[in-house]
Amino acid sequence: MADKIKLLVAFMLIAAGVTGFYVLRDSALVLRVLSVLFGVLLAAGMFWTTASGKVFFGFTQDSVAEAKRVVWPTKKETMQTTGVVILFAIVMALFLWAVDASLLLIVNKLMGRGE
Repeated sequence: MADKIKLLVAFMLIAAGVTGFYVLRDSALVLRVLSVLFGVLLAAGMFWTTASGKVFFGFTQDSVAEAKRVVWPTKKETMQTTGVVILFAIVMALFLWAVDASLLLIVNKLMGRGE
């Protein structure tokens, strides 16, 4: 029950930040944006104290650790792969154009609209 109340308070903090953005419409844009950011940061802090928040933040930490273990391709590998994808897209476009043009020609011949 306490977690539900904390989640409700977190939602209300976000709503208060957004409301502050509109209430401060005559103020500088920086203050308006800070109002929203402050509400979101407070809501994130409140969310972090809930059980589901702890699970979520644990998941994000695991995701960052996993991303650090990924072996990213080199620039050369990336450029080669990109070239192959672009070449394949061009070849497929030409193939589909040829099939479409052939079918159009066949249909026109069958319909008697050809030469």
